Amino acid sequence: QVQLVESGGGLVHPGGSLRLSCAASGFTFFSGLAMSWYRQAPGKEREFVAYITSNGGSIRYAESAKGRFTISRVNDKNTVYLQMNSLKPNDTAVYYCHAQNGAWGQGTQVTVGS
Repeated sequence: QVQLVESGGGLVHPGGSLRLSCAASGFTFFSGLAMSWYRQAPGKEREFVAYITSNGGSIRYAESAKGRFTISRVNDKNTVYLQMNSLKPNDTAVYYCHAQNGAWGQGTQVTVGS
């Protein structure tokens, strides 16, 4: 059974940092899949955050994430990460991991506030 499980969310003050993890299981060839992070804020549509190719050779970010967020992966661990620095209140959202084969995780809540 293909599964993506996000973790690492929580409550953080503005300017703080969080590292999200997405652990994949049941994939026969995780290292061959591009992976992405998306987020969905209350009352808004899900939006793209970051993308990484299967070998990490190409990375893209949403404008809102550039310079603050870093996507990475460790294929030996079947895991993708999203390091988020200088967090702002409008980064508050549920963050989802997405695989090239269409799989989605259940999401992890990130709340930025005092």
